[in-house]
Amino acid sequence: MIEPGYFNTDVTNPEKISRATQEAWDRLSPEVKELYGEKFLASGRLSHCPDVLCRISVQRFAVASLHPPGAAAGFLILAPTAPSLCDPLTMWLSVVALVGLYYLLRWYWERQVVSHLQDKYVFITGCDSGFGNLLARQLDLRGLRVLAACLTEEGAQQLRGQTSDRLETVILDVTKTDSISAATQWVKERVGDRGLWGLVNNAGISMPTAPNEWLTRRDFMKILDVNLLGLLEVTLSLPSLVRKARGRMVNVSSVMGRLSLFGGGYCISKYGVEAFSDSLRRELSYFGVKVAMIEPGYFNTDVTNPEKISRATQEAWDRLSPEVKELYGEKFLASVKKSSEKLKSACCNNLYLVTNCMEHALTACHPRTRYSPGWDAKLLYIPMSYMPTLLVDTMIYWSSPRPIKAL
Repeated sequence: MIEPGYFNTDVTNPEKISRATQEAWDRLSPEVKELYGEKFLASGRLSHCPDVLCRISVQRFAVASLHPPGAAAGFLILAPTAPSLCDPLTMWLSVVALVGLYYLLRWYWERQVVSHLQDKYVFITGCDSGFGNLLARQLDLRGLRVLAACLTEEGAQQLRGQTSDRLETVILDVTKTDSISAATQWVKERVGDRGLWGLVNNAGISMPTAPNEWLTRRDFMKILDVNLLGLLEVTLSLPSLVRKARGRMVNVSSVMGRLSLFGGGYCISKYGVEAFSDSLRRELSYFGVKVAMIEPGYFNTDVTNPEKISRATQEAWDRLSPEVKELYGEKFLASVKKSSEKLKSACCNNLYLVTNCMEHALTACHPRTRYSPGWDAKLLYIPMSYMPTLLVDTMIYWSSPRPIKAL
């Protein structure tokens, strides 16, 4: 991968960027224009970009070198450390005291709760099962006014039977613009002038998942339409309501949005959710809106269902050409399906670890930017995302099945 900074190319052409920005501005409603102001529009500029030849030389090196560096490769120069001014015991006691003080202050800071929760509306997508269903019931018990979006009437009816009369449901397919428009109007009618305190983008799927070469464009789009494009459209339909309440947006990502361990659209979609959430958080912070991401590890939900993953893998295999099947071999397929079957025992059953993070992001005065529920996320996947690329690749090679024709 080549990861350049800003260079003078057509991609960074100031005139084209300025023209595109002006066109986007011209399409805005008077309300949004008033929020940002002409001064905001005029202040955008692109910094000077260095010579494009620098980037070409990097690309040539990556092509010509036998061992091109990964994204995290580089040299670390350590400056000589100064002689210790304290004895080791005092130094370690000081470190422990500082760490303890930090966590004590963070605990106090994060335990402060927003007032008047009973008057606040929260809209949650994907409430038929899993995290969304549990969160809807959890917030209903806290007294919040939950607006739960379900894909099916059966899921909506089941949820209403488990909650109080405060909770209301609506049918929503995040892949269809008409369905999103109808749900948006439904939310507007219920929240009125109060605005929408919370938007939780939880709807998501993970299948089909398989080596990228086994999949088609349609396979990728099936996941992207729900996990990324659907999330984008729902979010862009409701910012005025969330702004009015100076509320919260909570986007469900994954540790696979920090570390891509397998092929298919799932990891791609979660990387997109991370990027969108980062830019959205900075833009909406001007209006008092907070944006948080939930990055769970492996939990027992429909997304990690071993039978469905194994079935989707088999379907992808059945479509392959004889040439590709010969490259991978039946043994590789069997190993992948066996790994899927083992997934259930590796998944955490305590979904409250995730929904408690969602609840904190919605009800705390000072929510975190990112939550990583699950010990696998905290102790394995998040640390791996900061490791050098070569080391991560080696770890994955060791733990993954090998194609029969692998070199």
